[in-house]
Amino acid sequence: MMKILLPVDGTPSALFAVQHALRLRQEGLDASYVLANVQTPPSLYEVMTAHDPVVLDDVRRAAGADLLAPAEALLEAAGASWESEVAGGEPGHVLVDLVETYGCDAVIMGAQEEGEGVGPVAMALLERCPVPVTVVRPPVPVEPQADLEP
Repeated sequence: MMKILLPVDGTPSALFAVQHALRLRQEGLDASYVLANVQTPPSLYEVMTAHDPVVLDDVRRAAGADLLAPAEALLEAAGASWESEVAGGEPGHVLVDLVETYGCDAVIMGAQEEGEGVGPVAMALLERCPVPVTVVRPPVPVEPQADLEP
């Protein structure tokens, strides 16, 4: 069974990548998934106002769990097997570490929104990841054709 890391950041593009991974499974790929959300480190302002690192960790973990919930619902509805992790740190580095920690065979992730190209996290994975990385771009909406009659 292939294990695939699915980074989820709450964007429609990330959910489209999860749907792509599930389509591969429907087409016969024997796979399980690792959903991952990486929360960036707290800012100095957050540290100064919260005064309690445990509170900051709890808030970030809850935020990450909320962002993972729609992807978990998709996997549950499809009857897929998965694990979830909310981690903290610089996303590119943390995701590479998660690939190694979970023994993932591949990564499928969404591209940046609205045709802005490959984002910095995807680029970091493309440059550093020891397994294949697939960057999935959602389909571009088709504009309705204007009537060309004079």
